[in-house]
Amino acid sequence: MGKDVIVACDFASKKDVFDFLDRFSGRKPFVKIGMELFYAEGPEIVKEIKKRGHKIFLDLKLHDIPNTVMKAMRVLSCLDVDMCNLHASGTRTMMEAAIKGLTREDGTRPILIAVTQLTSTDQESMERDLLINEPIDKVVMHYAATAKAAGLDGVVCSPLEAEKVHTVCGKDFLTVTPGVRFADGDIGDQKRVMTPAEAKKIGSDYIVVGRPITAAPDPVAAYERCVKEFVD
Repeated sequence: MGKDVIVACDFASKKDVFDFLDRFSGRKPFVKIGMELFYAEGPEIVKEIKKRGHKIFLDLKLHDIPNTVMKAMRVLSCLDVDMCNLHASGTRTMMEAAIKGLTREDGTRPILIAVTQLTSTDQESMERDLLINEPIDKVVMHYAATAKAAGLDGVVCSPLEAEKVHTVCGKDFLTVTPGVRFADGDIGDQKRVMTPAEAKKIGSDYIVVGRPITAAPDPVAAYERCVKEFVD
């Protein structure tokens, strides 16, 4: 499976996302549909974007009791998405239930990845707000190893952690990394960030890029710059 740039389509409405996607007349970017857009427009937005020829990462970060997550994943398995996710902190039992729900009768399923620690979380906030006093790097690796043991395909992690995740979990265990910014860009509310070229060097499999592309004066040019730095 090759590297790819996933564009975070964090828009509030169908009109906004289609106005953005209409700019791309050639290459069809792999897109992320997050909570804001999904909650505003529902499953139909997934179907409409898929019809346009885009791969889709449905980023809903499920986290609930195992039975509820299993049932929710069973519903999501009917949508033709390519990737979806949940929180690793929901425990191995929850992740195993998610795979059971996501797997279709013919044995196929979307890629399933787990969120380790959000890229907006740093050591200080993790200790203060979550009462987790272990080093954040150790926590991320433990979550990644638990996700692999549960049968998941990979994790969402900071690009700063991708290389070590591969060391701990193997090169085929996917790392999907937000927190990517251009060297000359604003890091916004992210705490643990890296450029596309740096993410490529340390072995990220996918990078998720939002505002550096969606808020750029020329989003297509910004996307092509990301692809050139990370994929080509």
